[in-house]
Amino acid sequence: MINWQTIDTVLLDMDGTLLDLNFDNHFWQEHVPLRYAQKHGMEIDYAKQTLFPIFKEHEGTMQWYCVDYWSDRLGLDIAVLKAEVDHLIAIHPHVIEFLDKLHQLKITTVLVTNAHQKSLMLKMDRTALHNHLDNVVCAHSFGMPKEDVRFWGKLKHKLPYNNKHTLLVDDSLPVLRSARQAGIKNLLAVYKPDTCQPRKDVQEFKAINHFADIMP
Repeated sequence: MINWQTIDTVLLDMDGTLLDLNFDNHFWQEHVPLRYAQKHGMEIDYAKQTLFPIFKEHEGTMQWYCVDYWSDRLGLDIAVLKAEVDHLIAIHPHVIEFLDKLHQLKITTVLVTNAHQKSLMLKMDRTALHNHLDNVVCAHSFGMPKEDVRFWGKLKHKLPYNNKHTLLVDDSLPVLRSARQAGIKNLLAVYKPDTCQPRKDVQEFKAINHFADIMP
């Protein structure tokens, strides 16, 4: 699937790619509605009916990924709530072995995430993934998400890479399409971002079940 002799940089998403998306799905679909319902004295089903359309409206925007935005919008300390369920944060199978193998081969590995800095810090604290990466880039430092094609130009200015010799692995189809539009040639999706959910339809993209599929 990948000719590793032609790759010198690997860009990797975090949530759903390196980490199990089950944490994030459970957090936004169950834990936030629960705490919101408790705060306002309502049934959890009513809380979900209230919150889910608001979440949907912000998907793919910088606000969607911003812990501070949702803390203000919902009147809840989102960072504290995330810590309440941090036992669900889990690394996908074969990730550490894959990253260490790339390091041995002198292939640059960069975590490129839309996650807010507070979420990123929590997850790095719990997984120590940063110890296996060459660099970590947070989209919030650019003021735009990876779904915006301009993001990739800003990333390339910060960390120069060659489009032909770069691989991006991401579970988000809009992000993969944005990267393709920006010229990145090697793109892979993920079949099971959330290990508790069915296999995902990756549409026009090649995809991996886990990183053992493309282990150099």
